Amino acid sequence: MPFWIKRVRQPEMFSRVWRFYRDGFAQMRLGRTLWKIVALKLAIIFVVIKLLLLPSPPDEANQQQQLQNVLLKQQ
Repeated sequence: MPFWIKRVRQPEMFSRVWRFYRDGFAQMRLGRTLWKIVALKLAIIFVVIKLLLLPSPPDEANQQQQLQNVLLKQQ
């Protein structure tokens, strides 16, 4: 193993990564605002996609009418 690669135990590595992100997010000022904007834009995109692309659930009367149509065609 090369001399610049140090074997790090798994729990120690995870705690180092966690501290890195925790300290980085704690010191952010502009980044927090940008993350809030990104989250808001994603929420808006999901709402628009849901409203435009996903079909609305059929209502009870429409289901009854469809069932009658199917039964009439089978006769």
